[in-house]
Amino acid sequence: MVLSIKRFEGKVAVVTGASSGIGAAISEELVKNGIIVAGLARRTEKVEELSKNLSGKKGKLHAFKCDLTKEEDIVSVFEEIKNKLGPINILVNNAGLSQKGSLIDGDTKAWKTVLDTNILGLCIATREAVQDMKTNNTKGHIIHINSVLGHQVIDYAGLNVYGPSKYAVTALAQTLRFDINREKLPIKITSVSPGYVKTEFQQVAGLETLPPAVPGLAGEDVADAVIYTLSTPPSVNISVGNIDKRINIRELLIYLLFRDSRSIKPLFLI
Repeated sequence: MVLSIKRFEGKVAVVTGASSGIGAAISEELVKNGIIVAGLARRTEKVEELSKNLSGKKGKLHAFKCDLTKEEDIVSVFEEIKNKLGPINILVNNAGLSQKGSLIDGDTKAWKTVLDTNILGLCIATREAVQDMKTNNTKGHIIHINSVLGHQVIDYAGLNVYGPSKYAVTALAQTLRFDINREKLPIKITSVSPGYVKTEFQQVAGLETLPPAVPGLAGEDVADAVIYTLSTPPSVNISVGNIDKRINIRELLIYLLFRDSRSIKPLFLI
């Protein structure tokens, strides 16, 4: 199997939550590989700053303001992207958040914000991208940035509905595959589930920050996994220890030894 991302050069990718952390790292790697990236964020100034730093690279990063808890924002921004940049080939559903609290005395509004962002926002963005891909008969790729917490519940104070929202992402990826295969659309679906990633996530969520000595992934490590999945041929997906045709998709657990750690940390590609 020949791995190459060249077929996406000059094509359009949408990355949600592109202002920092994993989303910024993914956007940067896509641009370096010659892809035109629409970076969605509420803090567009951060995306614009990253875009300036990437000037002179093969691709280009464009900032688009979007609040993923608002359907009208999502629908509107996808229409704007299509009008300004052209048909969409890649969607990376990266945006996700948590807000500290417990299921015993947590705040309903906070729960709703997490669920609207992590589940409904992802669903709406996916729908808009798939509809565009369907219209243009695009051999596209939808990538959900999931979490190992979408496969196993852990005892970590303050997560409340975050873990369940990621379990939903796991189920949504498989359900989307069924829908895509039923309509025989040439669109690949990948769910990438990193372990602990050293970003501002914990701090923003008000969660306990793990000590620096705790091994963790960098956003760039997750970006590398995204580039790898995009590099596989259109007819191929990753399966259990094998490379199978798209129609035969199973769960794969691979252990990657990352650049700056002596330990092996799990990353699921599903």
